[in-house]
Amino acid sequence: MLRLRDITPRGLYARTLLLLLVPVLLILGLMTWYYYSSQVAEVNRKFAQAITRDANLIRAACLNPSYTDDDLARIQFQLETWFTCKLPGNAIPDEDLKQNFPYGGVLRAELMSRGGEPVFVGLERGDARLHIRFPSPQGQGEIIIDRKRAFMINSHIFIVWVIAFSLLMVALAIGFLNQQVRSILRLSEAARAFGRGRDLPDFRPSGATEVRDAARALIDMKDRLTAFADQRTSMLAGVSHDLRTPLTRLKLALAMMDESADIRAARSDLDDMAMMLDEYLAFARGEEGDEAALFDIAQMTREVATGFGGHVPVLGPARILVMGRPLALKRAVTNLLSNALKYAATARVTLVDGPHWAEVVIDDDGPGIAPERYEEAFRPFSRLDDARSQNESGTGLGLTLARDTARAHGGDIRLSKSPLGGLRAVLRIPTEPR
Repeated sequence: MLRLRDITPRGLYARTLLLLLVPVLLILGLMTWYYYSSQVAEVNRKFAQAITRDANLIRAACLNPSYTDDDLARIQFQLETWFTCKLPGNAIPDEDLKQNFPYGGVLRAELMSRGGEPVFVGLERGDARLHIRFPSPQGQGEIIIDRKRAFMINSHIFIVWVIAFSLLMVALAIGFLNQQVRSILRLSEAARAFGRGRDLPDFRPSGATEVRDAARALIDMKDRLTAFADQRTSMLAGVSHDLRTPLTRLKLALAMMDESADIRAARSDLDDMAMMLDEYLAFARGEEGDEAALFDIAQMTREVATGFGGHVPVLGPARILVMGRPLALKRAVTNLLSNALKYAATARVTLVDGPHWAEVVIDDDGPGIAPERYEEAFRPFSRLDDARSQNESGTGLGLTLARDTARAHGGDIRLSKSPLGGLRAVLRIPTEPR
């Protein structure tokens, strides 16, 4: 399926031009065919019938021995047609007249059907006059008619004007659509950038009223979401910071008490709470100071893998450029690798550089998760005790924060069965156009 992000402005203009030209050319073709096969053909047939009537009258006059020259001159004056019953010696030879010309067959057919005997019809080389020659008592008679009286000769001008105006309208439509398409592409680019946590400082609503309304609604939504995220981050940082003081007091109080099973359990709970607060603060600090930039996610992934002792192999391209928040994505990859190594002896990272997406694939050989519980793994504070050891420490926020980060960049995280026998986690984010 064709997606808007895959269409370049030049390609979109070409498609627009094609979609406009094809119907216009089809309509022009049908109109021209109808015009010539119906209107022009019928008009020329009527012209041929009128000329045939005049020609039959002239032939009858030439065949009547009682007609004098004055009678013939009077007929010529009334019909406004020059003719002679005897072809002069300086007449244009038959071979110098064109016999094949448009609608000549229609005229010959009318003359033959209404006159009853064959006649010669020829057109001067300059296409100015039509010559009709017929047998007469004096030898051969000739009728000379202005071509405009015999055929509809300016019909092509109509088609030329129609084509010219159609092309003008297509050009105006393309110009208008280009302007609207440019605004829609710009709006799409801004929506993708806002969805990935980036700003377009020069983005302004433009185009048709509906497109401008959509752009203003997008800016409005982005401002509200940004304000909400800032408030959430500030609240999270404030609450986490404020809770550390009473938590420290509780730890000190427990340290002064006699050792017992209850005291050890309370200390374990306080350690889990401290870990949660540390993750909250780390998340809040990252959200505040991390700005979107173009960086190499392949190099960043290798640095994260090295931080786990260097025994995690990283396969794939040496360089993959993406636009995003480096600290947030580094934390997401770290959470995924930490989650894999916490429950498995072996983990492997594979980098994939696709045409539109970059993927960080993390496989492990641990116990894995049942497919029907994949979504449950992303819930905050979720502990899948059936598949993961309950004795392992953790806040249950690693996958949740990692998926939030991926989706904030326009991507996602998917879980599936790993070829190593455990769990496969795929972090997928869009790459920059090349």
